[in-house]
Amino acid sequence: MADITTILQQTQSPDATARVAAEAQLKTAQEANYDGFLTSLAGEIANEQKPAETRRLAGLILKNALDARDEGRKAELQARWLLVDANTRGQIKAAVWSMLGSTVSEIRHTCAQVIAKIAGAEIPKKQWPDLVQNLQNNVATGAAPGLKQATLEALGYICEEVEHEHLEEAEVNAMLTAVVQGMRKEEPDNEIRLAATVALANALFFAESNFERENERNYIMQVTCEATVCADVRVRQAAYEVLVGVAENHYDKLQPYMTAVFELTVKATKTDEEAVALQAIEFWSAVCEEEVERQEDMEEEGEGTTVVYHRFIEQALPMLVPMLLETLTKQDEDQVEDGEDAWNVAMAGGTCLGLVATCVKDAVVDHVMPFIQANITQSEWRMREAATFAFGSVLEGPDPDKLAPVASQALPFLLGAMKDAKPHVRDSTAWTIGRLFEHVGTANPPVVSPANLNEILKVLVEALQDRPHVAGKACWALQQLATSCCGEDDEDPMRTAMAPYFQGIVQALLAAAERQDSEQALRMECYESLNEIIRASTPDTYPTVQQLIPLVMQKLGATLDALVAPGAGAETKEKLGEVQGLLCGTLQTIVQKLSGGGDQAKMLVLQFGDNIMECLLRVLGSHAATVHEEAMLCVGALAYATGEQFDKYMTALYPFIEVGLKNHEEYEVCNVTVGVVGDLCRALDAKILPYCDGIVFQLLQDLQSTQLHRSVKPPILSCFGDLALAVGPAFEKYLAYIVPMLQSATALSMEADKNDEEMVDYNNLLRNGIFEAYAGLLQGFKDDKSKVQQLLQHAQHVLAFIEEVAKDKDRDEAVTRAMVGVMGDMADTMEEIGPLYLAKPFWRDLLRDCEDPEGDDDQLRETARWARSKIMQRTGGQ
Repeated sequence: MADITTILQQTQSPDATARVAAEAQLKTAQEANYDGFLTSLAGEIANEQKPAETRRLAGLILKNALDARDEGRKAELQARWLLVDANTRGQIKAAVWSMLGSTVSEIRHTCAQVIAKIAGAEIPKKQWPDLVQNLQNNVATGAAPGLKQATLEALGYICEEVEHEHLEEAEVNAMLTAVVQGMRKEEPDNEIRLAATVALANALFFAESNFERENERNYIMQVTCEATVCADVRVRQAAYEVLVGVAENHYDKLQPYMTAVFELTVKATKTDEEAVALQAIEFWSAVCEEEVERQEDMEEEGEGTTVVYHRFIEQALPMLVPMLLETLTKQDEDQVEDGEDAWNVAMAGGTCLGLVATCVKDAVVDHVMPFIQANITQSEWRMREAATFAFGSVLEGPDPDKLAPVASQALPFLLGAMKDAKPHVRDSTAWTIGRLFEHVGTANPPVVSPANLNEILKVLVEALQDRPHVAGKACWALQQLATSCCGEDDEDPMRTAMAPYFQGIVQALLAAAERQDSEQALRMECYESLNEIIRASTPDTYPTVQQLIPLVMQKLGATLDALVAPGAGAETKEKLGEVQGLLCGTLQTIVQKLSGGGDQAKMLVLQFGDNIMECLLRVLGSHAATVHEEAMLCVGALAYATGEQFDKYMTALYPFIEVGLKNHEEYEVCNVTVGVVGDLCRALDAKILPYCDGIVFQLLQDLQSTQLHRSVKPPILSCFGDLALAVGPAFEKYLAYIVPMLQSATALSMEADKNDEEMVDYNNLLRNGIFEAYAGLLQGFKDDKSKVQQLLQHAQHVLAFIEEVAKDKDRDEAVTRAMVGVMGDMADTMEEIGPLYLAKPFWRDLLRDCEDPEGDDDQLRETARWARSKIMQRTGGQ
C-alpha cells in the first residue's frame, strides 16, 4: 500500500475521481492485510508529525473497524478484532493510549472513542483487565489537564459500550472514583468537570452497589448538585442530565435529596439558560414516568406489593404545578410564524404537566384550573396560549366523566378561539380540541354529540386554510373526532351524524394537501386524517368513497409521470416519492373499507381492480423503497378483496415480491413483503403453488442472513405456516429445509436473555412465529395422514418446547393462544400422540389456567376448551 497519509488526504479531495480511488485503496488494503492495515492506522494516529486531519481520519476508520449501527454487524467486527494477533492488538492499543495526552484536542477525543470501542470488544472477553484501573490512575496522579479530560471521556464512552455484567465491582468503583474526582467543585478546569459529569451520566446504570452505600451515594449527589451551579453552562446542563439518570435508575434512593433538588430545578427553570432549564424540567418528567410505571407494577402485584413508591409528584403538586405553569408562558415568538415545532421550555413544561396529570390523575385539576380561568381571556397572548396549552395538557389522566362538565363548557370557547388574532393561540387551541376529542369526547355526559357536530366541523374545516402549522393541528383534531368520538358500528349515532359532512370534509382535506405552502408534514397530516374519515364512513357514503379511487389513481399517475420528466432532480423525486406513499396509503384504506363492507361494497373495489393493480405495478417499478412498502401494503389489501381472482396479476407482481424479499438494507420493505406473501396465501390458496419454490428459497435465504434485521425473522416463520396452509400436502417437499430452521429458532428462544426487556419482547415474537409455522403445517397436512406422520417425529420436540414456554412468566397472550392452538392441532391431526400427552401432563394445569372463567380473553378460553377436548380424545379421556 502507498503512503497511508497521502491516501487519507486523497479521501478528502474535492476531485471525486481521486476520492473514490483513495477509498478503494483503503478498502483493498483492509481486505488484503487486515492486521497490517489497522497497525498503519494506529501508527498514523500516534505520529505527532503527521497532519491532524489524517490522524483524526485514521482514528475514525479504526473506530469504525470495531463498530456498526446494526448489532449483528458490530458483533462480527468485534469478533474479527479478537482474531488479530495479541501482540499486534497490544501495539495498536499502546499507540492509541499514548495519544490520550496528545497536544491536539481532536486527537485526544478520537482516541478516547477508539479505546472505548476496543474495550467493547475486549472487556467482555476479559482481555484488557487493567484498562479501567489505568484510566483511574490518569485522573488520580495529577496528569496534564488534556490527558485527564480525554481519560474521563474514554470512561464515559466505555459505559456506553460495555454491559454492566462484564465489569467487576472493583472496576466500577475505580471508574466512579475517577469520575467523581473530576467533578468536584475544587477542580479548576471546567473541561475536565464537563467530561467527568458526562461520564457519570453514562455510568449511573453501573452504580447500583454504590448507591446502596449511603456515604458513597451522598457524595455522588453532593458533587452532582454542586455541578448544577457551576459557572459553565455545559457543566450545569450535564449535571441535570445526571439527576435525570438518577431518577430513572435510582428512584428508590432519591427521597433524602428531593427538597434540595426541587429548589435547584425551580431556580434553573426561572433564571438559567434554556439548555439547563430543559434538563431541570426533564428531571420531573423522569420522576413522573418512573412513578407511573411503579403504579402499574403495584397494580399488577396487588396486595403485599414490594414496589417502592414515594409519591414525590403527589407531594410536590402545590409547588411543582405553579413552576410548570410559569414555564408555559416562555413561548418562542417565532415558533408558529416559522412553521417549526421547536422544543423549548414551554413545550417541555407542557409535556411534563401532561405527565403529572397521568401520574396523579384527578388531583391535578384543582391546581391547574385557577390558572386556566384567570388567563384564558387575557389580553396578553402569551397568557391566553399558556392557559389553553395547560388545559390540553391535563386532559389525559383525570377521570373523563369528572372532566366532562368543564370540557363541555370549554369546547364552545375553544371553537371561538380558533379565530384568535395570534397564530400561537390558534395552534394550541386546535391541538387542545383534538386532545379533548381523544380523551373526553365520549365521556358521560358526552362532550361531542350530533347536536354540536355542525359547529365543530365548520370551525375545523375552515382552519384547514389557516397557516400550515395550525391547519396540521386541525387535521389531527378531525382525525381524533373520527377515531375517538365515532363508534365501531355503522349505526353509531356519531358515525351517522358525520355522514352528511363526509364529502365536504374529504374535499377540504384534499385541497389542504394540495396547498402551495403545504410541506410534507401538512400533507401527511391531511392524508392521515382523510384515512380515518374514510374508516369512519357509513354505507350510504360508499359511492363517494368509490369516487375517490380514480381521483387517487389520477394523482398517483401524475406523480409517476413527473418522476420521469426531464429535469426532475433528486429533491423533486424525493418529494414525489413521499406523495406517492401517502396516496398508496389512502388507496389501501379505501380498498380495505369497501372490501370489508359486504359483497355489494366489495364490487365497488373490484370494478377498478385492474386499474388499481396497473397503477400499483407502476409505483413498484419506480424503485423508491418507502413507496415500495406502501404500495405492497395496498397490494395485500387488494389481494384480500379479490380472492382467488388475484391470480391473474401474479405473473406481473412476482418479480416485485422477489425484490422485496431480497431487500435486506431497507428491512421494513422486506418485512411488509413477507406480510403480503401471507395475504396472497389467504387470497389464492393452492393457486400460489407455482410461486412457492422461489418464495420459500428466498425466505430461507432471509433467515440465514446476518445482514437482515432480526425483527423480520419471526414473521418469516409465520409465513411458512401461511404457505403450508395454502398449498396443503404439496408443501411436504420443503419440510427438510424448514423444520431445521424451526428447531434452530426454538433453540435460540430457549437461550434468550430474560433480563433484557427488548429481548423478552423479541422472544415473544419469535415464539409466536414458531407456533404459527407449526399450526400452518399441521392444518395444511391434516387431510393426508402420510404427511402428518412426518410431523409426528417432531411432536416430542414441539411439546417439550411448549412445556418450557409454559413456565415462562414473560410470555405474552399471543404466544399463549398460539401454543395452546398448536397443542390442539397436534391432538387433532396426530392419531398416535396420546401417549406423548400422557407422559407430559403439564398441559392439564396450563389449559385449566387458560379456561379460567375470570379471565378476560374469550378467544383463549375457547381455544383451550377445544384443545382439551381434542387431547382427551387421544388420551382416552385421561
